[in-house]
Amino acid sequence: MVEPSQSRAQPLSVVIPVHNEAECIGTLIGEIERALPASGGEIIVVDDASDDATPDTLERLRRDTAGRVRVLRHDRRYGQSAALRTGITAARYNLIATLDGDGQNDPADIPRLLSAYAAAAGGDVMVCGQRRRRRDSWIKRFASRVANGVRSRLLGDGVPDTGCGLKVFPRDLFLRLPWFDHMHRFLPALVLREGGRVEKVEVNHRPRAGGRTKYGIHNRLWAGIVDLLGVLWLQRRGKATRSREME
Repeated sequence: MVEPSQSRAQPLSVVIPVHNEAECIGTLIGEIERALPASGGEIIVVDDASDDATPDTLERLRRDTAGRVRVLRHDRRYGQSAALRTGITAARYNLIATLDGDGQNDPADIPRLLSAYAAAAGGDVMVCGQRRRRRDSWIKRFASRVANGVRSRLLGDGVPDTGCGLKVFPRDLFLRLPWFDHMHRFLPALVLREGGRVEKVEVNHRPRAGGRTKYGIHNRLWAGIVDLLGVLWLQRRGKATRSREME
């Protein structure tokens, strides 16, 4: 993998939320380290109160990588959005890459998102992966298609696949966004509300390497209706502001 040097002018914090991913996370960490250079940057894994062997696996990875992998653990299960915020808040660097911990996102795609971010000249830009040839069950594809269609029509964010965990963006942009549970499903719309830009890059999608999906019809579609209405309200009420100090 040839690294785009322009996109790596900044060190990178890779943030991975996990819950019960003992079968996947070790392989995923290895793939990330192969996809990105060894110099600079960090990998932050946020364990959302796993009750399988994930904590032991992460402790072993933390020791074996000599500090290149940082591990944060929630005291109880708070959800994916909270895990992302925990990791991004703890990040040492302003440039953030996120991906899911189940192995379906391909770390080899991260340099392509970094190149797109560099081409956009940085700033308040979020680069979103768009999954091609989904490798999910039909029920998950159906629920995702319906939820994405409704969301895109109402919010007008221009992103057909907000469920892809692969994203690159500045830490300070994320921390300015209004935070709420399940916000990770609405990040492009929230970035646009903040006055930022959204770019899309087609990425690979793989079958799950292990574990079980956390999403289905109930929490992907029905539970998202209230969140969708809330984001629609935020869009109508929020205003992005810009200012400069007089000298």
